[in-house]
Amino acid sequence: MSELPPELSTALDTVARTPRLLVTSDFDGTLSPIVSNPSDARPIPEAGRTLVQLAELPSTSVALISGRALRDLRVLSSMPDIVHLVGSHGAEFDSGFSHDIDEALLQTITDTLAGIASGRPGVTVETKPASVALHVRNASEDDAEAALAAAWDAAAGWDAHTTTGKAVLEFAVISTDKGEAIEILRSEHDASAVVFFGDDVTDEKAFRRLTDADVGVKVGPGDTLAGYRVDSPHDVAVALRYLLTSRAQAD
Repeated sequence: MSELPPELSTALDTVARTPRLLVTSDFDGTLSPIVSNPSDARPIPEAGRTLVQLAELPSTSVALISGRALRDLRVLSSMPDIVHLVGSHGAEFDSGFSHDIDEALLQTITDTLAGIASGRPGVTVETKPASVALHVRNASEDDAEAALAAAWDAAAGWDAHTTTGKAVLEFAVISTDKGEAIEILRSEHDASAVVFFGDDVTDEKAFRRLTDADVGVKVGPGDTLAGYRVDSPHDVAVALRYLLTSRAQAD
């Protein structure tokens, strides 16, 4: 089993003693390794089991916050109801949408991106209830660059909120992000501290919202506002198991 950085172990021991803990995590690249086919993504079994066990502890809440549509996150994560799910970068909660949706604009974006992807192998469009994403991970470098450039040009005429990620460009018809989602969850669960694991640039908005009492863990390389870092989703599983043990001993 991998060993955690000593400073992260210390931080997890400290946060484990908070009165009401909220444990949150991104899905792709964090609980699940990045895969070429998005529908093949699954959480590392140990990480999934540990999240459920954390949620079963007293005064402990657990949530996944993903860019995935809520319907897809529910299927791919296979999480029971005890684990809260937030999809579309914070737009979709178990209880419904966080804001009203402009359906006409959503359709316009969908049609435009579908046209951009047409004829470019490996460029795909993912439609969600409140946003549309253009994926270029499996495209050639030339096709990826051309598709992204065309999407940026088209976006100049949309009143949409743009999010850039790893080989993806997403356009949302409502204004929200993972940081706002964390604040909503913090309030709902009256959490005295939050732990958040994330790997993508979209997760930086969540790290930005964390306080001195919280613990933010960046997964993989890249600049980050998180206070701590691990290398891979397998390390996330180790960190979650460590937190579970520490939290259980603190109760």
